[in-house]
Amino acid sequence: MALFSRNELSFRHHRRRIRLGAMRQVLIIIIEIAAALVLAFLLVYGLGLRVNVSGNSMETTLSDGESVFVNRLAYRVGSPKSGDVVVFMPNGNEKSPYYIKRVVAAPGDSVQIKDGVIYVNDVMFDDKDTEAVADAGLAEEKLTMGDDEYFVIGDNRNSSEDSRYTSFGNVKKEYIIGKAWFHYDAINDLGRVK
Repeated sequence: MALFSRNELSFRHHRRRIRLGAMRQVLIIIIEIAAALVLAFLLVYGLGLRVNVSGNSMETTLSDGESVFVNRLAYRVGSPKSGDVVVFMPNGNEKSPYYIKRVVAAPGDSVQIKDGVIYVNDVMFDDKDTEAVADAGLAEEKLTMGDDEYFVIGDNRNSSEDSRYTSFGNVKKEYIIGKAWFHYDAINDLGRVK
């Protein structure tokens, strides 16, 4: 006669069945975590740069001390267009603070400043600034942009160091960090850069 019944004492290991429902839930959680990580990477890489405006060269669009979020993916997919506000390294100098200016002329365009007015491809630049440009600088004569060159200028035309001057010159695409996207200051003023 047996002292123990079969159900009470057993040295055989019972294999546990893995439930398909539980595996499906674990797989869904792993996929959600992976998607969140990819989205976080894209946001940090694409929008992770914040720069501060220094000086008044972009007044009235951007003010001294404001912060600007930069879309770094915009120009990996496309190219800057006339009218875009870009963030770049002047002459590729990585130790210099970033500059923020408006693109006036893109590759292949010609630019000239006559009688205080900016002309791109012999047509008046759609300019929201009504103040005449006092110093045409290099743009007194017609300039044609190279394959990867952009003519940039500050919105406060008469208080801006920009492509009109030899110390600055045209900006190469490789030096452009991205497109100025949103701006904000300490007084909760938030908006798109136009």
